[in-house]
Amino acid sequence: MSLFQHNGKHLLVVNNEYTNRKIIYAGSEGKPANADDIRKGKAAHGVSVVEVMERNGQWEVVKDSAYNRRITADSPMEITGPARGHDFLKTKADPKGTESLGTWNNCGNGRTPWGTYLACEENFNGYFSSSDENYELSNEQKRYGIGHKDWGYGWAAEDDRFDISKNPNEPNRAGYIVEIDPTDPSSTPKKRTALGRFKHENAELVLADNGHVVVYLGDDERGEFLYRFVSSKKYVAGGDNRDLLEDGTLYTAKFRENQRGEWIALTPETTGMKSKAEIAIYTRLAASAVGATTMDRPEWVAAHPAKAEVYCALTNNKNRGVKPNKGGDATPVGGPNPREKNLFGQIVRWRPTGGDHTSAEFAWDLFAMAGNPALYDDMRKGSDNITTENMFNSPDGLAFSPNGLLWIQTDGNYSNANDFEGQGNNQMLCADPETGEIKRFLVGPKECEVTGITWSADRKTMFVGIQHPGERGGSHFPEGGDAAPRSCVIAIKKSDGGELV
Repeated sequence: MSLFQHNGKHLLVVNNEYTNRKIIYAGSEGKPANADDIRKGKAAHGVSVVEVMERNGQWEVVKDSAYNRRITADSPMEITGPARGHDFLKTKADPKGTESLGTWNNCGNGRTPWGTYLACEENFNGYFSSSDENYELSNEQKRYGIGHKDWGYGWAAEDDRFDISKNPNEPNRAGYIVEIDPTDPSSTPKKRTALGRFKHENAELVLADNGHVVVYLGDDERGEFLYRFVSSKKYVAGGDNRDLLEDGTLYTAKFRENQRGEWIALTPETTGMKSKAEIAIYTRLAASAVGATTMDRPEWVAAHPAKAEVYCALTNNKNRGVKPNKGGDATPVGGPNPREKNLFGQIVRWRPTGGDHTSAEFAWDLFAMAGNPALYDDMRKGSDNITTENMFNSPDGLAFSPNGLLWIQTDGNYSNANDFEGQGNNQMLCADPETGEIKRFLVGPKECEVTGITWSADRKTMFVGIQHPGERGGSHFPEGGDAAPRSCVIAIKKSDGGELV
C-alpha cells in the first residue's frame, strides 16, 4: 500500500491480494456454492483506493469521497508495452490483444515520482483451470504454474476467461505490473508489459543519477530470478513522465561467488527469443536462457533513500540444493543462497558499481540470515545479528522509512514448534543498515501475515497491513469475540505525537 497526497487529500491505495475462502464462503467448506459466490470472490480481489483523514487524533475512511473506488478482477485494463497486440495476448473477447479485464492476487507494490501506484500481480496462476481434463498443457504454461485445476476459487465455472481449454491465451494477460492513477477515478489502469511477466512481488522504483528510471523486481517462486528494468527515456522533473514504464530494457541478475555480480540484458540476441514481446510474456524462459542465478524466492526489494544500496528479501526455499526450478535450472547451494533446504530465509544487499543504478555490475553481501539460534549452532542459527531476542523466519516485506531505517515484515511459519520453536507469530522488525542491528517492533495476531507499510506526510503515523489473521481458524482479530477475523490496516503513532520515522 501507499499513501498519496492530492489537493489536500490523503489517498490510501491498498492491495486486496486474495480472499480467505473458509471465511468468505462460511458454511460451504470454503467453496463457492454458486455463480453469485464466485462473483463475490472476484469483487473481493484487486486494489482499493480510499480517502482517509485524521480526526481528533484518529484516522478514518472518508466514506463519501469521490476518489474512493475498487479495482477488481473485472475492471477494464489497458495493455501497454512490447507485448501489446501480440498474438499470444489475443483472445475471442479481445482479438486485438490490447485490453484485458481485471487484476488479482496483487502482492507487494511500488510508487512513482509522478504520483501513480504500481500493483504487482503475483500468484495469478491459481485462478485458472480446464474444463477439458485432456487439455494438453504447454511447456510455457507449466513453467508459470498453469494447470488443470485452480486453487479452489472456481472462477472458470462462471467466467470462461479462466478456462484455459477455451481461452489458452488468457493466462498470458496476467502476471504484470499494473500502473494506477489514484487521483483520477475515471482512469483506466495500465498493464506495463515492459516490466516482464512473472510472479511479481513488488516494484522498487529509483531514479538513477543519469535520469533513467530503474525498477527492481523479484519473482516469488522457488528457484526463480531477480530482475531490473531500465527505462529508455529519462525522467524530467515537472514534465510528462506518464509513459516512462512503456519501454525499456529488462535485465536479470547473475551473482558470482566472489561477491560480485552483473545484470544481464534480456534481448532477442542474448536469449535467442524472437522479440521483446516474447521476452515480456515469457520472462522466466528468457532469464533461464541467459543463465541467471536461481534465488530463494525473491520477495520485496527496497532501495536506500540516501545512497545507492539495495536490499532483497529471499524468504525461504525448501528446494535449494534438492531439485531444480520448474524450468529445469539447477539450484546449487552457494553465493546469496548458502543453505540447503533453506527454511529461514535471508536478506541480500548489493551496491551498484560507481553508485550508478544503471551500471551493469554490482557488489553484494548478505545483510542478514534469519535462523533460530535458540536451537542451532550451525548455519541454521542465522547470521551474527540474529539473536534469541529478535529471531524470525521468512523475511518478506522490506521498506525504508524516510529516516533511512529498514523495516522487515515476515510471512512464514508461525507454528512456534520444531525448527521454529520460540519464533511466535509473524512480525515486523526494524534494522539499522549501518550497524546491522535488528530489533523487533511489533508482533501480529495469530495466523496473519504482516505486509504493507507506508507513512503519513508528516511522518507521525505509520500504516501497516495485517493480512488474513485467523486463516486457520485461530483468531478473531481485530474485533474479538466470535466475530470473523478480518484483514485490516492499522495506524501507529508515538504516544507523544512526535515524528515516528
